[in-house]
Amino acid sequence: MSSIASPIRSIALGSFDGMHVAHRELTALAEGVAVIERFASARLTPGYKRSWYCDRPVIFYLFDRVRDMSAEAFVAKLREDYPRLEKIVVGYDFRFGRDREGRPETLQRLFDGEVMVVSEVTVGGVSVHSRTIREYLGRGDILMANRLLGRPYAIDGEAISGQGLGRREFVPTINLAVEGYQLPREGVYAGYTLLEGVRRPSVIFLGHRVSTDGSYAVESHLLDGEPGKLPARIFLEFHRFLRPNRCFETFAALRAQILSDIEDAGAVLDR
Repeated sequence: MSSIASPIRSIALGSFDGMHVAHRELTALAEGVAVIERFASARLTPGYKRSWYCDRPVIFYLFDRVRDMSAEAFVAKLREDYPRLEKIVVGYDFRFGRDREGRPETLQRLFDGEVMVVSEVTVGGVSVHSRTIREYLGRGDILMANRLLGRPYAIDGEAISGQGLGRREFVPTINLAVEGYQLPREGVYAGYTLLEGVRRPSVIFLGHRVSTDGSYAVESHLLDGEPGKLPARIFLEFHRFLRPNRCFETFAALRAQILSDIEDAGAVLDR
């Protein structure tokens, strides 16, 4: 990236995928946030969406443009981009530079200002890392994933046309095209659909439609009525895993389960 000549005097430096509770401990100690963004097929907070969960100005360094820099060259780049820089905040396991050669102690040696190293952060005895949150999401343990995030796990997408079976045979749903996110375990969740910032209690399904056409779907049924006109972007919040995805032999059995899911989700979200 080109020089930004930022007036910021202190930055938190890292990848910050998820902006979880440990990340927020780092970012609270600095005026700005410098994200080293590594492109991947599935993230907790893809790309610029990290800034949604941060109250500091965020600058992005594309990983592919800095991956071959030596540790010395990367620190020089920070000096160029932040000419007033006095403090850098990193986590205890921070790595940077070519072949991940740089560590916090390397940064302390190369940078002539203050380097603050934040120790391991744990929640309920679990060390908080993005990879750990992904593992909990993959198991459907949304409660623990949300504890480590410090917020409900959320994704966003664009409304698309579904099979049409929901409205005809079951219950109406909002179908979403979602890209770039680490999706939780296939199954049914209690959560919320955010429409223009309004949180609507919902049953959320994601997974392969094994009882119908076998395609992968992300869809939400609102518990409190019709959605009205849909906005360009729709957000889903996951609060509780209700059941895994499964195949039903008949539409009648599937419909009965959907009605049971609606009842279960309503009970969870009313608590």
